[in-house]
Amino acid sequence: MYKKSLFIGLMSLLLASCAEIPVKTGTSASAATGSAAGSSSQGANSDLQRCDRPLGTLGIIESRDDWYYWMNRQYGVQSTEPILRLIAQQSNCFVVVERSRTGLDAAMTERDLEESGELRSNSNFGKGQVAAADYALKPTMIFRDNNTGGVGGAIGGLFGSVGAAVGGAVNYKQAQALLTLVDNRSTVQVAAAEGSAKGFDVAGFGGRAGTKTLAALSAYTKTPEGKVVVGALFDAFNNMVIGLRNYNPQESATGQGHGSGGALQVN
Repeated sequence: MYKKSLFIGLMSLLLASCAEIPVKTGTSASAATGSAAGSSSQGANSDLQRCDRPLGTLGIIESRDDWYYWMNRQYGVQSTEPILRLIAQQSNCFVVVERSRTGLDAAMTERDLEESGELRSNSNFGKGQVAAADYALKPTMIFRDNNTGGVGGAIGGLFGSVGAAVGGAVNYKQAQALLTLVDNRSTVQVAAAEGSAKGFDVAGFGGRAGTKTLAALSAYTKTPEGKVVVGALFDAFNNMVIGLRNYNPQESATGQGHGSGGALQVN
């Protein structure tokens, strides 16, 4: 009885500490927050890297590869695009332009209405007003399942049979984000960055260790999977901005510009 009470007490301390920092990333312990309007923002994460002036216009191009469907199915996150839009504008490093299919369809609908004569005469949806996207930001996510790490085995070793009842119950959810920044005019990759985040998932308190106290802690400290995705994207964007602060263009060894013939000659 004493051993069980000691275990429950120590587990309470462990889970309470997990609840305080549900998601851990490389540079921030929280996710994207607040709002953005023009160059101003409200409630932004204080750890977000910022720029004095925008480096150019940015379109976010999200692929629909396998990682996207896995993220949607397992993590309940519909798209990375709204997250990256918020982070990019709050940082003031880029002016975000609309390049999603639905967004462009809405813009073209207004132009079609003007051409058909349905809009007011001063609506001014004529040609030549769309801002070009200087750069394209392309996200990719990599996930690890719930069994890639954990402390359940250690708990079992420390507390014998009581710990064995919850062995493997405390696992990490981990996500890794990869961002590539491409110059749309030359199609040259300007920058690439990685970010990661992990969170605790506490579940499966049954059998001899199943108590109302542990069940309540489990519900309280359970990290939403989507929060891990946001943390990884936040971390990757920060890392990219840090790299861009020291940006120097890659010089061609031939001195003739990129794409005009490489320095690796073929006989």
